[in-house]
Amino acid sequence: MTSCYNPVMTEEQRIKELRAHLNYCNYCYYIENAPIVSDYEFDTMLRELQDLEAAHPEMADPNSPTARVGSDVTNEFRSIEHTFPMLSLSNTYSLDELHEWIDRVQKEIGESEFVCELKFDGTAISLTYRHGALLRAVTRGDGTRGDDVTENIRTIRSVPLTLTGNDYPDFFEIRGEVFMPYASFDRLNAEREANGEPPFANPRNAAAGTLKQQSSQVVARRGLDCTLYQLAGDNLPYDSHWGSLEAARKWGFRISDNKAICRNTEEIDAYINHWDTARKALPFPTDGVVIKVNRFADRRALGSTAKAPKWAVAYKFKAEQALTRLLKVTYQVGRTGAITPVANLEPVLLAGTVVKRATLHNADQIAALDLREGDMVYVEKGGEIIPKITGVDLSQRPAYSRPLEYITECPVCHSKLVRYEGEAKHYCPNQSHCRPQILGRIIHFIRRKAMNIDSLGEETVELLFENGLVGCIADLYDLRAEQLAPLPRLGEKSAENIIGSIRRSTEVPFHRVLFALGIRFVGETTAKYLAAHFRSLDAMMAASREQLIEAEEVGDKIADSILDYFADEQNRAIIERLRSAGLQFEARQQTPASEALQGLTFVISGTFHNHSRDELKAMIEAHGGKNLAAVSANTSYLLAGDKIGPAKLQKAQKLGIAIISEDDFERMIADRMVGGNPSDEAEDTGLIPDTTTDSTKNPAEENSGQPQQGTLF
Repeated sequence: MTSCYNPVMTEEQRIKELRAHLNYCNYCYYIENAPIVSDYEFDTMLRELQDLEAAHPEMADPNSPTARVGSDVTNEFRSIEHTFPMLSLSNTYSLDELHEWIDRVQKEIGESEFVCELKFDGTAISLTYRHGALLRAVTRGDGTRGDDVTENIRTIRSVPLTLTGNDYPDFFEIRGEVFMPYASFDRLNAEREANGEPPFANPRNAAAGTLKQQSSQVVARRGLDCTLYQLAGDNLPYDSHWGSLEAARKWGFRISDNKAICRNTEEIDAYINHWDTARKALPFPTDGVVIKVNRFADRRALGSTAKAPKWAVAYKFKAEQALTRLLKVTYQVGRTGAITPVANLEPVLLAGTVVKRATLHNADQIAALDLREGDMVYVEKGGEIIPKITGVDLSQRPAYSRPLEYITECPVCHSKLVRYEGEAKHYCPNQSHCRPQILGRIIHFIRRKAMNIDSLGEETVELLFENGLVGCIADLYDLRAEQLAPLPRLGEKSAENIIGSIRRSTEVPFHRVLFALGIRFVGETTAKYLAAHFRSLDAMMAASREQLIEAEEVGDKIADSILDYFADEQNRAIIERLRSAGLQFEARQQTPASEALQGLTFVISGTFHNHSRDELKAMIEAHGGKNLAAVSANTSYLLAGDKIGPAKLQKAQKLGIAIISEDDFERMIADRMVGGNPSDEAEDTGLIPDTTTDSTKNPAEENSGQPQQGTLF
């Protein structure tokens, strides 16, 4: 749902609202692979935030969505640092803006050639080859690190495992897009619907979800494809992008036949206009055109920003629209009781898939559109992701139509709906006896990121509920194998697997148990902060509102939700049963490696050679130090790597905070563990404020010039 502008809201409040909403959108897109807004809506909000932040530099925040790239890194795959960072692309939806970009490029480097390519709608991948053989395949992740999905990539037949010819570099990376052709997508969704599983929303989601499958056999069956579009490496023996791709084609890579060299604005416009129509006949999804400067020398002259190359831009096609009839509006109930209206439509082909339903979000949207059952409505896939209704063809409205009346009772349990102050949605308050809420809480509880009871699925949870075996999350721990074995589709082995998985879940750490409880607004990250702050569930249950707000990332809204949850007697009874079952209600104490960094606080920024940022944070905590998210007067040191955030560097210099390198940090721990004097050590290693040693200059200076040829997206 787009974050709508409230004219009463101050610009400072709007900045905070946009940051919160964009961060959530990033989480849904990169972590959950379940986007909630279109590319166009996201880019529009991001651009608004950029403009507001430029007008209010006093509200600068290094953690703003404008300064970060969302990550798709998960815990199931090994995290790998990219040899050459995978930058993102700047987007434009306007030919006028595209023409301005072309003018800027030509003003800086003179007449230049451009390569126009279709923008594949899948998930970005980087393939590394050594001695002509596939070494590894890594997702984009956050641009610096990604997930190692080599085994899954090996199942894609269009990806060569060994190269042909003998003129390829000994070590290089090639970037491209893993996507799902429409034929594979339709077959997969037909299978899922036949098995009672929810279908994927679109080929992009299907490709991303498939690439993260734990079983490479599943990946092999789903029919992914891969097209490559960019080489990265040191000293590549080519002087142009076009030449490098044609060479890669000879080595066995699938390179698009639909690219073209364009020498002026008119040729670029013609390419875009042609493919805006012709793409609809393609057997795979596309959502735009990428325009790149061809010659590598010109690219080096143009350089890059911290997030995107200046020598390339993506032009996004306008969302495809269709006209169809709104048959009926139905209502769904979520695990928190939130009511979501759903538009049921006459099936219509849109952006390569048949659309039958569209989300209407809430009562306000229905009222704003003046929707009526029987209307002919315009349906659009914003960014070709989520179907939504954008308008009504009033000329075709039936004379007998009546305004749609939003429901006042829960469609399942018939409790009277409520709408809380400041909330857009209506809610069913009957959390204890409303079937979809009960099932939703149990399904949330067993999720991989919560209790990870992997032998249970949604269908099995419903089966247990229907047979009276499970009515709340605590009931899971009372189950016995002999109760489950006679049930349909189970049997003795499945029953034993379920019971074993439930028993193993008692070892899940406290922060995940806290997330699994399903307290409203307490997501995965907030649960980690709460667990670290209070250390036990008892301490958290006893906390006042003011004490809850002292925890990082906890504001008034979250604090009130936590208090409401623990004030409910039924919730407290469930907690006591979970305690008796042996769940982890305390954070396990970790024995510190030393107290070498006791009393010191660190902010980490940039990329590092010897350790990942997560490893450095763990080292700081293991030696008694504390990690901070932002530079402030309370910061002891800024630990700076390559491509350090300029805002953090500037603030640290302004406050006189010592800036140290990765090597300085390792020496600091070693010296302090053998009893070195902190002040002497600071002078010896150049760690005092206002120093001009290389360790304070390199992070910024090393990246102020042009990037390597291999630093590509």
